[in-house]
Amino acid sequence: MTTSPNRGMWGSRLGFILAAAGSAVGLGNIWGFPTRVGQGGGAVFVVIYLFCIVLICAPILVAEFVLGRGSRQSPVGAFK
Repeated sequence: MTTSPNRGMWGSRLGFILAAAGSAVGLGNIWGFPTRVGQGGGAVFVVIYLFCIVLICAPILVAEFVLGRGSRQSPVGAFK
């Protein structure tokens, strides 16, 4: 498989980070978050939620970035 030298690039690192975070979070989580906070106990729920994001979601997201960057393929293509 050959790669094209004329690949698109992100304009800035911030743009890439915001796009990655937006695709990882999704609108369903944004819309449902206030309801979950109200049902889960307020500030305690928010602290536990952020703690879980940092410990579980962030390492998985970084691993996906490293996998894609190292193989220069999609996650599916990287395991072939």
